[in-house]
Amino acid sequence: MRYIVSILLIGAAIGAAAFGMLGLQGKLSRKPPLELFPDMDRQAKLRPQEPNHFFASGVSSQLPPAGTIARSEAIQTAGGPVYGFEDSPVNSGRVAGTTNFVEINPLAVTAELLQRGRDRFDIYCAPCHGRLGDGNGITKKIGVMAAVANLHDKRIVELTDGEIFNTVSNGKGVMGAAGPLLPVEDRWAVIAYLRGLQLSWLGTTNDLTAAQAAGLK
Repeated sequence: MRYIVSILLIGAAIGAAAFGMLGLQGKLSRKPPLELFPDMDRQAKLRPQEPNHFFASGVSSQLPPAGTIARSEAIQTAGGPVYGFEDSPVNSGRVAGTTNFVEINPLAVTAELLQRGRDRFDIYCAPCHGRLGDGNGITKKIGVMAAVANLHDKRIVELTDGEIFNTVSNGKGVMGAAGPLLPVEDRWAVIAYLRGLQLSWLGTTNDLTAAQAAGLK
């Protein structure tokens, strides 16, 4: 019994000491707070443009060493190569220097791009949106997600390619961001394939040329 009482007294003493040191959360005080991990608030770092005598130039911001090259490969476009650090519609889905989304996919739509888009769509998009893009993926069928967007809805069909790129890159609502998973070129490939899916779903014989219509059975 004495041991139990001793343990209770020690516990009460520790609790009182902790309360006395930490106080009530949100309580105003002129005393500085007790910081268990001060480095979480004040980290050793160099701020841009501040003097720093470690470097010969005396400033924190340093130019890249001579001969430095980009870590990523350029994406080839009709306007020339585009690197990941450039403010370009290829990287942002927006008109350079503005907040306006580009209307059309900036990459040339080829059979290879469409096939790549189909492969990536089936891996990253189909589990939720379905392989047809109709919103009936496996996550909906097993009840993980109650509502999934039908990519053939008029609202989505009328979105610009740039806005779809932004949604794919950064996510929206319960949809997670695919930017960390898909390289820029693959995101545009997925959008090109999606447009093909939408055309096959919503297209009519009026969209065909005379030669194409003649070949239909």
